[in-house]
Amino acid sequence: MAESGPLILVVEDELPIRRFLRTSLAGEGYRLAEAETGQKAVRMATQLPPDLVILDLGLPDIDGQEVLKQLREWLAAPIIIVSARDQEKQKVAALDSGADDYLTKPFSTAELLARIRVALRHSAGAHTDAGPMFVSGDLRIDWAGRHVYMKDTEVHLTPLEYKLLAVLAKHAGKVLTHRYLLNEVWGPLHAGETHYLRVFMAGLRRKIEIEPSHPRILITEQGVGYRLISSEDT
Repeated sequence: MAESGPLILVVEDELPIRRFLRTSLAGEGYRLAEAETGQKAVRMATQLPPDLVILDLGLPDIDGQEVLKQLREWLAAPIIIVSARDQEKQKVAALDSGADDYLTKPFSTAELLARIRVALRHSAGAHTDAGPMFVSGDLRIDWAGRHVYMKDTEVHLTPLEYKLLAVLAKHAGKVLTHRYLLNEVWGPLHAGETHYLRVFMAGLRRKIEIEPSHPRILITEQGVGYRLISSEDT
């Protein structure tokens, strides 16, 4: 295990999963701290602030949502939620409460490591709008000129389509909930109008996806929201 790698706090009550995470993350040079309860997690994070938190929602003492809220009162580090498949509403609530990403159990090592890389990259301040151009695969966005290109061919977007794409790109690799996107693009009065989002996302996909019915850039996170694939996802 690296002595100077990023410190990851794993908050998980299931010992087999902690062992799996310990092996997977230590092998990639990350330092680990482990907590099997919410109270212990908050105490450990206070004593030695981690660079990233992996947080299970189903904890034996405190609900994971409460742990998230307590950590978010002062901790700026990325928090990745891990959740069971039938906890869709909890995942949405967690993302709206400040979680950076979520993974549904069971998840693969490759996907976990990719999500961690993305979260740490954002945390380090390498934001997508820091430079004049956003690039992810064949997609390029010229922030200054407000131009969008796919494979060097300019794509003409409506103002709302561009605004939606820009919000997703500025948070590339991160799951954005329906409510967050509607609030950012259309404003708080339209936070419940999910049909707006479906219509404009379909329009965006027709313009930038090779196969709009099988998107590889604008990914649907079922029941939760959308995620624009980051170069760090690969």
